[in-house]
Amino acid sequence: MTIMHIHAIPAFNDNYIWILQPKDSTQCVIVDPGDAQPVMKFLAEHQLTPAALLITHHHHDHTGGIQALTDRYAMPVYGPAEEDISGVTDKLRGGDSLPLTVLNLTFNIIDCPGHTNGHIAFYSAPLLFCGDTLFSAGCGRMFEGTPEQFIKSLRRFKALPDETLVYCAHEYTAANLEFAKAVEPDNQAISSHQQWVAERRQANEITVPSTLRLERKINPFLRCHLFSVQQSAQRYAQTSLADEVEVFACIREWKDNF
Repeated sequence: MTIMHIHAIPAFNDNYIWILQPKDSTQCVIVDPGDAQPVMKFLAEHQLTPAALLITHHHHDHTGGIQALTDRYAMPVYGPAEEDISGVTDKLRGGDSLPLTVLNLTFNIIDCPGHTNGHIAFYSAPLLFCGDTLFSAGCGRMFEGTPEQFIKSLRRFKALPDETLVYCAHEYTAANLEFAKAVEPDNQAISSHQQWVAERRQANEITVPSTLRLERKINPFLRCHLFSVQQSAQRYAQTSLADEVEVFACIREWKDNF
């Protein structure tokens, strides 16, 4: 893979728009441009020209900048086949490959419904652009999918190598860790990462990308198979839970109300 700079462009309250720029190149690829204004500013300051947009799902905070950017720059817009997104020119499904010459890499498309019905992720080892399906220490709200779908999506991510870099689309890590600590109060990995995140945020630094190695240790939604998480979920639900799907559904509801 080409040596690459990956820039996080803050947008709205807590979004990150990712810009992938090969070293010494004036071209780039943009992931989930929810707002065109900060992107245009960054492109102008760094004299960059976008060659493509990658879209993970239909929510406006991920798609709102498509129109303005494609009005200014002629380029393809790659997005999920199962969602109706204005401006998408090339529709992708899980299992598809997306070669991007400008980056000298090929993304594998992963279906990951749950947050929305047609959500996709873009993976090219070690990079995973997963939109709002997986966050550091958390996962997206289940707006459209089912617990069964969401667990399957997370299992697809769990099958990736430990070294995978998780480029999620929001700065939710500190709040997610508070919830993770409530689920697993004795988990030392959560406590130590909380300290690191607090220091990063105090310095106005970002806390992502994370790694799958770390997420396996701290993310309750990737740990639904473990007794410690099952026990907490059953305590919250005040009933026994039959399987991993029920545990996931329980802690997702718990997090929604946390």
